[in-house]
Amino acid sequence: MKKPDDRSGYLFSKGYSNYVFMLLFLLYMFDYIDRTVVTSMFSSIERDYGISHMQSGLLMSAVYWAIVILTFPVSILVDRWSRTKTIGVMAIMWSLATALCALTGNYVQLFMARLLIGVGEAGYAPGGSAMISGLYPIDRRARMMGIWNASIPLGSAIGVLLGGIIAVKFGWKHAFGIVAVPGMIIAILFLFVKDYKTVDLSFFDVNSKKIKMEKKDMIKEFLSKPSVLYTYFGIAAVVFVTTAMLTWLPTYFEKMRNIPQVSAGRMASSVMVLALIGAPLGGFLTDRWRKSRDNARLLFPAISTFLTALVLLLALVVLRETLQYVAFLIFGVLIMSFVSGAASVTQDVIHPGLRATSYAIAVVVQNLLGASTAPIIMGKIYDITNIQTALSILPFILFIGAVLFWLGSRHYVKDLGKVAPIALVAE
Repeated sequence: MKKPDDRSGYLFSKGYSNYVFMLLFLLYMFDYIDRTVVTSMFSSIERDYGISHMQSGLLMSAVYWAIVILTFPVSILVDRWSRTKTIGVMAIMWSLATALCALTGNYVQLFMARLLIGVGEAGYAPGGSAMISGLYPIDRRARMMGIWNASIPLGSAIGVLLGGIIAVKFGWKHAFGIVAVPGMIIAILFLFVKDYKTVDLSFFDVNSKKIKMEKKDMIKEFLSKPSVLYTYFGIAAVVFVTTAMLTWLPTYFEKMRNIPQVSAGRMASSVMVLALIGAPLGGFLTDRWRKSRDNARLLFPAISTFLTALVLLLALVVLRETLQYVAFLIFGVLIMSFVSGAASVTQDVIHPGLRATSYAIAVVVQNLLGASTAPIIMGKIYDITNIQTALSILPFILFIGAVLFWLGSRHYVKDLGKVAPIALVAE
């Protein structure tokens, strides 16, 4: 059976699509460099500003709170106005906010500057996912989503690594100024990228009559698709774990293994950068499996997330020294292999005119329940107990995520059949 939105061609030429994709990849990479550069500098910031571990965690949470509040309204701009202009303006804003962090003189100022980074980053993930869904045919969507999301661990690893090195050699404030410049350059280039025409919000009734969507129809578009609802919460579970590890793994190596700050940051970045393998590999395997298994885009995340939970449990509870680090490295490969399939589902089963909005809902859920809460919860548990105890709850959260993806996989095929078959048109 032919699936909705199947098409053999590209929206633009293949070469131009790949050029736009490269800019999207670089922007997402600098997005995460700017977010995570602070994490390996926590010890330096705590010493200079006299703050607690939980307050350090708040510097990460601040970004995600701003994203939670603003991503939904910004995604409406993306869907109804322009993906390219919205993305370009947002990237300029978050780059300027990152540079502003270098000029702060106390904790409150730094916290407010970190909030501004989140304001700029609020709609990038929805806008980028909508662009990629439009640029490539559905049979390549998970693969390209996987490659695009590989920019997250790459940017995170670079941010963690640069933060530790620059903090020790030049002082932690210099790190913010240095990482802000390249993102600004890419953002300006993106303002001149071609877009696809805004999609008419309509659907076809049982008599094949085209009907304009009303607000209740838009709400129904999401509430009537169990597969995407389970996916939103499954993503949130995994994002809680990835954010907790990005934020506190350098500290774990520093405190539990007595490793110097720079080396701890390097070890942590090595773990997370291995998702560069897992994210695109997960996309490739998901697309291949989808040829014989229609619900592979959620079944694969269920399996990979379950395996990730087992490996992390071994690393934190059972193994020590070299074997523990090997397990962490395997965790690094597995942790992002879910994302290509799960991200594709947020686009596959939703009306083409609401794709950015769909990913915005995913961003709100994952940041509200995952990214914004993980640094604080981990920091609070760390303050009360120790970093070992704090991180040891993470495998069980991954088990919950695996169950949610499996439940979603049971509804995916039926939900896919409900999608309005509307093709995109280039500007």
